Amino acid sequence: MANIGDAAPSFTLKNTAKEDVNLADYAGKTVILVFYPGAFTGVCDKEMCAFQDNMAKLNEANTAVLGISVDSPWANAEFARKYNLEFDLLSDLDREVVNSYDAAFVGLGGIEGYVCANRVVIVIDKNGVVQHRWVAENPGVEPDYDAVVAFASSI
Repeated sequence: MANIGDAAPSFTLKNTAKEDVNLADYAGKTVILVFYPGAFTGVCDKEMCAFQDNMAKLNEANTAVLGISVDSPWANAEFARKYNLEFDLLSDLDREVVNSYDAAFVGLGGIEGYVCANRVVIVIDKNGVVQHRWVAENPGVEPDYDAVVAFASSI
């Protein structure tokens, strides 16, 4: 689990171009990890668009956003294209990262045994330390986007 004050667990996942993206690639930047249950699922659409709407502010603050779901690179690519997302969406097909960040949700949509990402937001500072952790009570709950952006921009 990645608690506040812990070193963020390292990972390498595939982006929408099926290229490896490693958390270490962002050393020296603040990183917002946005775990989301699934592309094209209403609340996730709104969440990704909210972060996209804040990209200018986040770029000015040397802050990167990485969306992480259990969706395939192809589904994530179409999702990113539809909403013109300027940040990477990463595929955690084996759920290792979802589990290492304690961001798993079981039974989405009433599908027993289906494991996806819950709606979880983690802010990692420039030194790779978790500084903020928000977990939805259920995947339909959204974070306070303005508060996350303000916090990430201030560290």
